[in-house]
Amino acid sequence: MFDVCKIISSAVGDRHLPVLYSYWRSSCAWRVRIALNLKEIPYDIKPVSLIKAGGEQHSNEYREINPMEQVPSLHIDGSTLIESLNIMQYLEETRPHRPLMPNDCIKRAKVREICEVIASGIQPLQNLTVLIHVGEEKKDEWAKHWIKRGFKAVEKLLASSAGKYCVGDDITIADCCLVPQVFNARRFHVDLRPYPTILRIDRELESHPAIRAAHPSNQPDCPPEAIK
Repeated sequence: MFDVCKIISSAVGDRHLPVLYSYWRSSCAWRVRIALNLKEIPYDIKPVSLIKAGGEQHSNEYREINPMEQVPSLHIDGSTLIESLNIMQYLEETRPHRPLMPNDCIKRAKVREICEVIASGIQPLQNLTVLIHVGEEKKDEWAKHWIKRGFKAVEKLLASSAGKYCVGDDITIADCCLVPQVFNARRFHVDLRPYPTILRIDRELESHPAIRAAHPSNQPDCPPEAIK
């Protein structure tokens, strides 16, 4: 049974820290972990297993936290927020140090553009709930189709926006979204060679300490057999 009172700390165990309800391999939770780390915001993690006992996210207790029965949820500043893009935007507005959005309006629009393609046009179509509905036999083919379709668009968008990272030479929320989606593409054995800009940016990002710390293999609920 999901226990809302049991907090597993990823930081110093301070009860006043923000609490991130997370699953180690959730790309949406991963985005938020990256943003928190980049902004150097200490937080606690409360793991929510998406597979244990049919999925702890479907428990009555967790439904009170997140009515969509998904991760992530972030309890911060006395409120609980859901939806990864919304959470990252809140962090940007309330913790403007180490910004993850450019000052230039066009560049900000380009960041949101890439985020929306990934968060609306790719990830929801290959997440666990959808793949269960599609069925075991067809799920890999289904996931590959939507990832390739979305990456084709992202690669084209990056042609006019990318510098060292997705939009210019500073890490933005777009990069927070890109890293987990590349990981998912590899999980489904998508051939990434047609997307050289995506691959280049992912290589730039993978060694960043804040991004490494957010990786699924570094999460408290990552099963030992998943660490390679």
